[in-house]
Amino acid sequence: MEITLEREILEDGFTLGKMLIDKQFFCYTVEDKVRPEKIKAVTAIPYGRYKVIVNMSNRFKKNMPLLLDVPFFEGIRIHAGNTALDTEGCIIVGMVRTENGVGMSRIAFTKMMEKLKGQNNIYLTIK
Repeated sequence: MEITLEREILEDGFTLGKMLIDKQFFCYTVEDKVRPEKIKAVTAIPYGRYKVIVNMSNRFKKNMPLLLDVPFFEGIRIHAGNTALDTEGCIIVGMVRTENGVGMSRIAFTKMMEKLKGQNNIYLTIK
């Protein structure tokens, strides 16, 4: 499965984008600000291609997508939320875009988990 995150709006405190699954629009995204150098908990992950697994999150106490081998980052997940304030480098999904984030996030997350169920070779490309 190929997931693509296309960053579209890079603002001072957040980054808005859209997520495609197997080249089909799936949902909107919000991340921290894209920065040339990492600042803990307020920087989006680097552009690139990452292997994704679904495993138990100790923090959220449920199965969630985890991006592997993200340079200078640990524990990067795709999860629910509404703005960049709800993340520390992770990717937040939502069904609608708001002025500075996403809405209907839990619905998007649930639908994403349904799509990922049973998938073994999952990759996310950020561009």
